[in-house]
Amino acid sequence: MSQFPVIGIIGAGTMGSGIAQVAATAGHNVLIFDNIFEVANNSIQIIQKSLNKFVEKNKLSKLELEKIIRRVVPVKSLKEFSNSELIIEAIIENENIKQKLYSELEKIVTPNCVIATNTSSFSIQKLSEQLIKRDRFIGMHFFNPPVLMELVEIIFSSETDSVLPEKIKSLLINWKKVPVIVKDTPGFIVNRIARSYYLEALKILEEKIANIQTIDWAMREFGKFKMGPFELMDLIGLDINYSVSKSVYKSFQNNPRFKPSELQKKMVSENQLGRKTGIGFYNYANGNIQIEPTKDEKIGKEICYRIISMLINEAAFSLEENIASYEDIELAMQKGANYPKGLFDWGNEIGYQNIITILNKLEFEKTDKRYSACSLLLELDKNKIKIK
Repeated sequence: MSQFPVIGIIGAGTMGSGIAQVAATAGHNVLIFDNIFEVANNSIQIIQKSLNKFVEKNKLSKLELEKIIRRVVPVKSLKEFSNSELIIEAIIENENIKQKLYSELEKIVTPNCVIATNTSSFSIQKLSEQLIKRDRFIGMHFFNPPVLMELVEIIFSSETDSVLPEKIKSLLINWKKVPVIVKDTPGFIVNRIARSYYLEALKILEEKIANIQTIDWAMREFGKFKMGPFELMDLIGLDINYSVSKSVYKSFQNNPRFKPSELQKKMVSENQLGRKTGIGFYNYANGNIQIEPTKDEKIGKEICYRIISMLINEAAFSLEENIASYEDIELAMQKGANYPKGLFDWGNEIGYQNIITILNKLEFEKTDKRYSACSLLLELDKNKIKIK
């Protein structure tokens, strides 16, 4: 293993343990640290349990499992990372705690050691601002669970060494992941574009156009999504979903496209967080959903195309701002958000002129700038080709 033979992982929770498993499976020696050593030690059992599932499915031999486990070593001190060539931080989403950790790390590691963060929401530039060597810092955003989810967003800031994103991309391809390179921007690709899936569904609900069940049915039936937006918010947790929406909205200087829902805010304040509290948009106390959707094809298609139009519009804004390539935006939404197809493929299928018409009609009817169509949609429609 010539590239990054020793990898350090900081944070031994679900994400940290999962990333450690991925790295060890690819042949790296992995050191894993947590503030509580017992947690780091227990990560071995978490990894073993996960690997056992692969053995049961005949995707891994017992001998291979033992070799992988031996490559993961829990450590008691950050000082043991002194020879690591790459360190991936996967701790609590707290900006100050992360920055303090990086400053501490910089005193221990070699000048060439790459320091990466698994953050899903913070600016890479901001996180690195207290580092002396900011060119070594990069984002490696894995999706949960990291063992199964293929996508990894590689996020670079204006100070990241220009060759580092491609170096990390090469590493992740060896890890059998699907890496996409993203400019440092709020929400990166997936969390930014996916806001429309949730926020527009909430808007439709607040406008009393359809109930929760009907909106979810419309997206499954006509969009072929695996889960409707309300089912998905309940699974993620309304508190987490609302927090990301707030963060993106604030980072985009209160752009109306990202305005959080007042209904969701109220539900979070009442601890109706979804599956984890037993009640969210659905009531999980009885283990079933009592209300049936209104299976009206006309309403269902209108809901579906309205939400998809907003998703495609946001993808177009992302491309216009050069946060990532056309191909990487397509890959990210399929592999990170599990969308049934790429949004630009969808745009070509529906017709960008039809999407512009839907958005213009919504903007006129509701006098709401959230529906302002991205100017790039016109260019995509005119050229009928991929814009790089």
